[in-house]
Amino acid sequence: MIFCEEADTEETVTCLHMTFYHPCQDDKMMFRCLNFCEREQVRANEIATFGRDSNICRYNLMDSRVSRIQFSLQFYRKLDTSEFCFEIKNMSKKTKLRVDHTELGYLNKVDLPWKCIICFGDYQILTETQEGQSMDYYETYFRLAQMPLLQERCLSSPQPVPECGIFTSLSLPQDKSPKEIDENES
Repeated sequence: MIFCEEADTEETVTCLHMTFYHPCQDDKMMFRCLNFCEREQVRANEIATFGRDSNICRYNLMDSRVSRIQFSLQFYRKLDTSEFCFEIKNMSKKTKLRVDHTELGYLNKVDLPWKCIICFGDYQILTETQEGQSMDYYETYFRLAQMPLLQERCLSSPQPVPECGIFTSLSLPQDKSPKEIDENES
């Protein structure tokens, strides 16, 4: 009993889960330098940079259209709280970075919401933060998406989808077109 009382409590670690998508990932392999499905420790005082320059960036995207440093993530603790967060900064002079509905120009930064989608060019990155208490380091965990992360980009037609989810014809004859009726009518 005394052993359990004196044992150190295991400290949990903040983990940033990131799911990457690009429509040409199968052909161009722009994510080939990222370690998928493995947790990677990052020191708390290290700024995590994403871009194409392997000499500067910790995480490389193999695409000539990506800036040398596209964006950076900084781990920090909010003032007067025990809550840990990430701050994202756009490091690209050419490309705006969108974090959910917020557009960031060069050197603009914002707190990363606990769950959001980061977009630049054709890149889509879903981020989800799993809270922890460690002040010394955090972890990253990368996944690869096969489908677009933004549903609005998936819609190919502005036509409404019927409740049954099946289109029998794109143009309905006049006599078979849907009609609005009151629920009390038969």
